[in-house]
Amino acid sequence: MSCVPVRRGDLLRAGQPLPGPGPAGGDAGGRQVCVQAVSRPTGRGLSGSDEPSSDARTAEVPAARSSASSHRLPRLLAALCERLPRDRIAVVEQALGTVAGPEDPAWGRFIAAQSAAGLAQQLTEITRVWRAEAPDMTGAGPALALATARSLPRPGPAQVAVSGPMSASVSARLTSGVAVEVIRSAHTSLLIASFAAHGARSVVTEIGRAVDRGVRVDLLLEESTQAAAAFAALPDRVHVWHRVGSSGVLHAKLIAADRHTALLGSANLTDRALSDNIELGVVLRDPHLVEPLVDHFRWLLAAGNNIMRPA
Repeated sequence: MSCVPVRRGDLLRAGQPLPGPGPAGGDAGGRQVCVQAVSRPTGRGLSGSDEPSSDARTAEVPAARSSASSHRLPRLLAALCERLPRDRIAVVEQALGTVAGPEDPAWGRFIAAQSAAGLAQQLTEITRVWRAEAPDMTGAGPALALATARSLPRPGPAQVAVSGPMSASVSARLTSGVAVEVIRSAHTSLLIASFAAHGARSVVTEIGRAVDRGVRVDLLLEESTQAAAAFAALPDRVHVWHRVGSSGVLHAKLIAADRHTALLGSANLTDRALSDNIELGVVLRDPHLVEPLVDHFRWLLAAGNNIMRPA
C-alpha cells in the first residue's frame, strides 16, 4: 500500500472541498484543497516545543491506493474462481454475503471448516489482503466479484485432433468429428479457410445446417485448387472468397465458430485429410486466443486491403 510519511501523532485533515475544473495552469479562482497537519499532544520534544523531536520515529498514513495495490484482491478472487467448480464458488459467495467484514467470526469459522486441500489457506490469504486493502468492505463486495467471475464463460482446455492412425500416446479425436463439432457450436458466424476441398460431406452438410439457423458463413478458399466446387450445393447466402492475384497462395486451414472456438491444423477439407492422412490439429476454446485470430482473418477480407475478393 502506498503511504506518505508523517510524524507520529499527525493527522491529515481536508479543510475544503475539491476544486471544480478550471483552465490549464490554474483553478480559475476556485477554492483549493486545504490539507493541514495537526499534532496531537505528545509531550515536549528536545527543543522544548510541543512538536516531537526531529529524531522521532515516523508513522505511515495511507495515501490514495495505487492501481497496483488495488488489483491484488481481484486477482486472488479470480484465482479462486479458476480453482473451484461453479457450485463450490456459489457456496463461498453465500458465506461471504452474510459476513460484516474480514474480521467477522462467522467468516473465520467458514474458513476453518474447509477440508479441500489448500482451500483454507487460499481463503486465509484472500482475507489478509481484504483486511489490508478494504477493511471496511462487507462480504457483499467479494461475493459480488465472485458472482461476476462465475457468470463469465470459462475457457476450455486445448484439444488435440488427428487424422490417420490413432495411438494411445495422446488423448485425441479424429479431425472429421472435431470439425463438425466446432461448426455446430457456431451461433452467429463461421469463418472457414482451406487450401483444398473435396468431398467432406459431413462438413458440407453441417455448414448448410448452420446457414439454415442464421449463421453467417465465410469460406476462404484457394482458387487454383477449385476448392469452391466442394461447396456448390450450399445456399447462395454462403460467402466464398479467393485471394487477389499474388505470387503466394491461401494455404491456411481454419474453422472458427463465432469468436470462442477455433480448429487449427494441417488438414484440408478433403475426405483423405479429415480421416486417412496423417494430420495434426488443435482446438482452441479460449476467446482471448480466438478473437484476435478471427479479427486477423476479418482484416484479410476487408475490401480496402485488397487481399481477398468475393468469388
